[in-house]
Amino acid sequence: MASGIMGSKNSCLALVLLAVLVFQCYWLERVWCVTVTYDHKALVIDGKRRVLQSGSIHYPRTTPEAWSEIIRKSKEGGLDVIETYVFWNYHEPVRGQYYFEGRFDLVRFVKTVQEAGLFVHLRIGPYACAEWNYGGFPLWLHFIPGVQFRTSNDIFKNAMKSFLMKIVDLMKDENLFASQGGPIILAQVENEYGNVQWAYGVGGELYVKWAAETAISLNTTVPWVMCVQEDAPDPVINTCNGFYCDQFTPNSPSKPKMWTENYSGWFLAFGYAVPYRPVEDLAFAVARFFEHGGTFQNYYMYFGGTNFGRTAGGPLVATSYDYDAPINEYGFIRQPKWGHLRDLHSAIKQCEEYLVSSDPVHQQLGNNLEAHVYYKHSNDCAAFLANYDSGSDANVTFNSNTYFLPAWSVSILADCKNVIFNTAKVVTQRHIGDALFSRTTTVDGNLVAASPWSWYKEEVGIWGNNSFTKPGLLEQINTTKDTSDFLWYSTSLYVEAGQDKEHFLNIESLGHAALVFVNKKFVAFGYGNHDDASFSLTQKISLEEGNNTLDVLSMLIGVQNYGPWFDVQGAGIHSVFLVDLHKSKKDLSSGKWAYQVGLEGEYLGLDNVSLANSSLWSQGTSLPVNKSLIWYKATILAPEGNGPLALNLASMGKGQAWINGQNIGRYWSAYLSPSTGCSDNCDYRGSYNSFKCQKKCGQPAQTLYHIPRTWVHSGDNLLVLHEELGGDPSQVSLLTPTGQHICSIVSEDDPPPADSWKPNLEFMSQSPEVRLSCEHGWHIAAINFASFGTLEGKCGTFTPGNCHADMLTTVQKACIGQDGCSIPVSAAKLGDPCPGVLKRFVVEALCSE
Repeated sequence: MASGIMGSKNSCLALVLLAVLVFQCYWLERVWCVTVTYDHKALVIDGKRRVLQSGSIHYPRTTPEAWSEIIRKSKEGGLDVIETYVFWNYHEPVRGQYYFEGRFDLVRFVKTVQEAGLFVHLRIGPYACAEWNYGGFPLWLHFIPGVQFRTSNDIFKNAMKSFLMKIVDLMKDENLFASQGGPIILAQVENEYGNVQWAYGVGGELYVKWAAETAISLNTTVPWVMCVQEDAPDPVINTCNGFYCDQFTPNSPSKPKMWTENYSGWFLAFGYAVPYRPVEDLAFAVARFFEHGGTFQNYYMYFGGTNFGRTAGGPLVATSYDYDAPINEYGFIRQPKWGHLRDLHSAIKQCEEYLVSSDPVHQQLGNNLEAHVYYKHSNDCAAFLANYDSGSDANVTFNSNTYFLPAWSVSILADCKNVIFNTAKVVTQRHIGDALFSRTTTVDGNLVAASPWSWYKEEVGIWGNNSFTKPGLLEQINTTKDTSDFLWYSTSLYVEAGQDKEHFLNIESLGHAALVFVNKKFVAFGYGNHDDASFSLTQKISLEEGNNTLDVLSMLIGVQNYGPWFDVQGAGIHSVFLVDLHKSKKDLSSGKWAYQVGLEGEYLGLDNVSLANSSLWSQGTSLPVNKSLIWYKATILAPEGNGPLALNLASMGKGQAWINGQNIGRYWSAYLSPSTGCSDNCDYRGSYNSFKCQKKCGQPAQTLYHIPRTWVHSGDNLLVLHEELGGDPSQVSLLTPTGQHICSIVSEDDPPPADSWKPNLEFMSQSPEVRLSCEHGWHIAAINFASFGTLEGKCGTFTPGNCHADMLTTVQKACIGQDGCSIPVSAAKLGDPCPGVLKRFVVEALCSE
C-alpha cells in the first residue's frame, strides 16, 4: 500500500512538472520547446530528421554590436546552426570570479542567434584550442598545486566540472536549451582530445570516460558530442574535424555522421604567407560528405573575426583571425566563397527529404567516378555524381543520361535527372581584389590629428622597486603568470684590465622573441616562428673595462594553445654564455639575475585614456622614429561613415596598438613571410592542406588591423602604439572600406539558380542568371564592363572576343543605383551575336556607398 501511495504521489508530481514545463514553453517567445535526439541518420528535432548546415562564429572575436548583422548574413548564406566555443579564461579570469559582459556576454550572443531563428551548437569544452591564448584555459589553473591538465587528475576534473556546471546552469537559467524553448540543440565536451590522447596513457582513457559521464550528468536534454574522439562513450556522439570527412564513420551504428570543423581556410601566423582555400575545393568537400551519408557539417570558420588584445594563442598567432571565411574579418561577405556555398546549401536543402529517408546506394561510374543515390520511394530519388580524380574531366552515363563532370567535382541531381549544382562551376559573383579601403584620415601621408605625435621612451632593464633577484634563469610564464608579454632578464658583467673586450654573446630561448641590450644599447633581436618558437642568437659585442650591463627583454607572443601537455610548455631565456676571442667560454646561466615583470609603460598605464594629457609624454619638432622600446600617442579623427575601420601599420615594426583604451592587438609588420610558395591562381583540384594555396609571399602576414566602428567616436580619438623594434608612426593611416569591385561570369550552359528548382517542373528550360549584389548600405555605382559572347581574360582584365554583344547599356539600366540586380542569360533575350557558339555573359561593376 505504501509503495502504491508513493507511486501515485510521484505520478502526480510528474504531471504537475509536465504541466509547468508545457505552460512555460507556451509562453516563451519566438521558439517552441522542442526535443532533440538522434538516430543513425541525423539529429532528430521535434521528431523530424534534419540536414543541417552550421558555421562557427566566436562571440569575443567581434563586438556585440556586430553580432546580429554577421548572424543575419550567415542565415542568408544558408546556415541553420551557429557553433561557438566558450572561453573559460575570460569568463573566469580569477578563480571563482566570473565575467559575462561586453564581447564576453555569452547569453546575449545565444539570444541574438535565437532572434535570427537559428540553432546553436555550444562547445563548452572547456578546452577550446581555437588559436586562443592557452587554449582557453585560465592561467590560475596552472598554479594549483598538484594539477595536471586533461587527464585523470582530481584537481583538474573538479575545476573543469565546476565550469561546465556554471555554463550549463547559466543557459538553463535563461531558458536557452531547446527543451526550454531556446536555440541550443547540441553541446560539446572536451575538444580534439583524440589527437593527443596517446601522450596521456591510461589516465587519458579514464579522463575521456569521466568527461562523457560528467557531461551527460548535467541533464542538458540535448545530445553531447566529442570531436576527434574515436572512443567517445555512448551516448556521446563522436564527430569529425578536418579538410575532408566523407570517409569518416562514427563509432556506433546508432550515431549520425557529423562534421564539427570543416576548415574554410586556415589561421594566420606572423612570419607566414596568407593561406586561402579555393571555394571549389571547399564545396567539393561538403558535397562529398553529404553524398556519403553525412547530415550535419560546420564551417570552421564561417566568420573568423579578430584576436583583439592578447587573446591570440601561441606561438605567434596573428591578430587577424580572418580564416579566409565566407564572411571576412570586417564582417563583409567574401565572394565567391559565400555565394557559391549558399548555392550549394540550397541544392542540398532541395535533397533533404531524400538524404534522411534512406542510406545511399552506391554506383561505380568509372575510374574515380561514382554516384550515390538516395531514394524516398522506389522511383523518387536524388543523386550525387562525383569525379574525384584530381586531373581529368569526364563524361558519365547515369540513368541513361550523359553528364559532364569536371575533375574534383560533385554534381547534385535533386530529382536524379536535372543537375542543379556542380561544385566546380562557380556562377555566383566574384570580388576583384579586396575591398577598397580608400577613405583615409591621412593628408600627405600623415594622420589627421587634433594633436601632434607624442612619445615616451621605455626604460631599458630594471625600472621598478617590484623587481627581484634570483640565481639562474627563470621560466617566463611561471614568472609573469601571463600578466604581461614581457620579462626583463638583467645581469652585470665585469671586465678586468687587460681582458678581452670583444666577445660573442650566445643566447638560447624557449621562445618567443627577445631584445638584447649591452650597456643599455640595443645589440640584437632574436625570434622563433609558429612551428618552433625556440631560437638561439649569437652576436659579437664590445664590453667596457669595469662594470657592464646585459639586459634581455624576453617577449611572449601568445601562450601555447595546442599539443600534448601544452600547458607546461615554457617560454623565455634558458641559456646565456660568452665566448672570447680565444674561444674561452663563460656561462652566465647560473649566475645572479635581476627580473622585472612587464614594462614601465604598462605599469604607468600609458594606453589609458586618462593619461592622454599626462606630462609623462614628450613632444617636439623632431619625432623619434625607428627606435626600439618607445610609446607613441596621437589624438586622431575617424573617417566619416558607419563601416569598420582598418589601422594601417605597415610602417611600424613590432608592438601593440590601442584606440581609446581598447587593445586592438599585437602587430609585427617587420616579420616578412618567405618569398616563395605563393600563387594567386591555386589549382583547387586535389587534396588541400594549409600550405597548398598561399598569397602575399615576401610580405608581412598582416598590415591592416581591424578597429570596430563602435570603438571610435566623432571628434578626438586616442591612438597609442607601443613599438618594440622601431617604426615610423608618421606613416600610419586609418582607413575605412568604401567600395568593392565585383564580377559575374555565367555561361549559357550553366544551370539555373539552385533555389529556383521545383519538383515536376522542366528545370533546364529556365535560364541561368547573372546576379549582382552589394553590401548592406552600398549600391551599384558603375558598370565597368558588360559583354555577351566569346570573351577573353579573367575578372578585372576581360576583353571582347571575336564574338561580342555589348551589354553595357542593358546592364546599366537594370542595375545602376540598385543594391542588387539579376539578368537572365539567354540568347533569345540578349540577342545572339554568334549562333551555335557557346557564349558567356560577363559583368564587372563597382559597389560603393
